[in-house]
Amino acid sequence: MWRYAVRPIAIGGMLVSAAFTLWRMRKNLIGGLKRSVSDVKKAAAGGGEENRVEKDLNLKWVLSGILVCAILTFFLYNYFSHDIGAALTATVVMIVAGFFFAAVSGYLVALGQTGPVGIAAVLGVAGVICVSAAVAGEMLQDLKVGHILGGTPWKMQVGDIIGVLVAASVMYFPLVALHQGDINSGGTGFGGKALPAPQASLMALVSQGIVGGQMAWPLIIVGMLMAVGFILIQVKSPMLVCVGMYLPLETTFAIFIGGLIRGIVDKMVEKRQFNAGQKARVENNGVLLASGLIAGEALVGLVFAGMAYYAISTPQLLEHPSFITSLFVFVLIGLILTMIPIRNAGKPDDPAPPSAVF
Repeated sequence: MWRYAVRPIAIGGMLVSAAFTLWRMRKNLIGGLKRSVSDVKKAAAGGGEENRVEKDLNLKWVLSGILVCAILTFFLYNYFSHDIGAALTATVVMIVAGFFFAAVSGYLVALGQTGPVGIAAVLGVAGVICVSAAVAGEMLQDLKVGHILGGTPWKMQVGDIIGVLVAASVMYFPLVALHQGDINSGGTGFGGKALPAPQASLMALVSQGIVGGQMAWPLIIVGMLMAVGFILIQVKSPMLVCVGMYLPLETTFAIFIGGLIRGIVDKMVEKRQFNAGQKARVENNGVLLASGLIAGEALVGLVFAGMAYYAISTPQLLEHPSFITSLFVFVLIGLILTMIPIRNAGKPDDPAPPSAVF
């Protein structure tokens, strides 16, 4: 029921929720697009700022880099789709959508790319746009911090480009280790039980449905109507509800536990009547602890994947772990995420720290 009924309903809900989110952000989006176009025109006309903290990369270098990436991406798309027309169409859409951060699936259908070739093109464009959005968000945070500290934008942009190149060069190896390691352990690799990849499955399902003509439209329409109902009763975030329906329970339950822990911390802060500075220190400590747990879990997961890849047996701390053991671990993590931030709230008259969330 969840795989073949609930998930299509959730997809319909996410489509409407995404459109509603974009509508609510329309003023900011339009303003951002106008600013982006204006900056490009200014850079093309040579009207850049002479001040060091306002200098970006030369537009000629940027356009040259875009051209090189577009050519390489075209060959990548052609490799997966085995169709020059689909690869060229996907490349053009990727360049335009990569600049404006727009949805892309419907565009390729309108341009005549359907069937398996169109599905490959959609997934290729979606992958590039996803990475583009993620890198852009990361660069915005870097530039914001650099602006506060008086950094030079073009130097930070060069550093980000180097970071992207290094990440793209090394990510291949952990991905192979995860995929093959899961297969060696009896799984099926990415998309299997141990590596469900729900976001990738979502993109594949939507692409197969819209471009390949395999969409369960009655259930999608039910999901759309459900999202409209959420909007009418002013649910705070319809998208989160729909995403929660789509993701597997083992993923969403951990997020639910995290939300409970945050709620407990907020209640404790309210009970102790912390001022703004103390609240900021509590939040900073909590964010840093949670981020550390996420990063640490990811690194340990890669270690286990590497061991599975090389067929090295994993030592077992407990031969038959029980529910009580898991519950104890959850309680321990909850205490760490609750007590340490509260203890580091500081005194009421201590200066307020800068926010850890940029």
